[in-house]
Amino acid sequence: MTSVSKPGRRVEPYTRLADAYDIVHQAKPYDREARTIRSLARRYARRPIRSVLDVACGSGGHLRPFSRWCTCTGVDASPTMLARARQRVPEARLELGRMESFDLGRQFDLVTCLFSAIGYVRSVPDLRRTLRNLARHTAPGGVVVVEPWITPGQFLVGHVHHVLAKAGGTTVSRMNGAERRGNRSIFDFHYLVGRDGRVEHLVETHDLGLFDSRTMKAAFRAAGLEVRYVPGGLSTHRGLYLGRRPRADGEAGSGRASRGPLRSPAER
Repeated sequence: MTSVSKPGRRVEPYTRLADAYDIVHQAKPYDREARTIRSLARRYARRPIRSVLDVACGSGGHLRPFSRWCTCTGVDASPTMLARARQRVPEARLELGRMESFDLGRQFDLVTCLFSAIGYVRSVPDLRRTLRNLARHTAPGGVVVVEPWITPGQFLVGHVHHVLAKAGGTTVSRMNGAERRGNRSIFDFHYLVGRDGRVEHLVETHDLGLFDSRTMKAAFRAAGLEVRYVPGGLSTHRGLYLGRRPRADGEAGSGRASRGPLRSPAER
């Protein structure tokens, strides 16, 4: 007889369910997304892209393809996710830290914050702190790439989402609804994780800020970055914000791309 745990035991996000997270997202096209980011960054940067810092790197899904063409560093606030990233990308340097306050003491040609992790800063002051921190870790002429969370106007009231995935001997069913509190989106992710003849019901609460385009662009500019938005973006179709740090030679902040308008491959 299969044993079922007591329902609804709450756990901190990205801790107890880190392995289930990777199973749920195993079909995410990390390689294709990394190629898209590489192409856009090369076109927009004013320097060669030889080093990448992935902020809120999670379990290293994007770091692995990045590591094939440059030196990589990852930062994340979850020790559990960093442990999984170390297994996935042993050649990368990985550091524990919060995106708004980490300090690595060096700069990178490309700094990324992907899969809508920017939403976890929640407030406009923390969004600005985070963009300033990403900018100061970016070398002159380098690029910051941020994949946003949904805007306030994109929030769907009453929407319920379900994912079913399997890997090895583990089956994961994840379902969530959502509620809006001001400019915050609150999600309770209910996980049913079945393995070894047992089923666990665990719940994570995720609290993300809702920022519109004007707020995002203003945060980039306040950090001293020339910013533009690329529609389409990656597999989430939430677009991408690209911010270029001006070169030390006093390059004017025109905001113009180096070779014509920037579009994601899906938009070309």
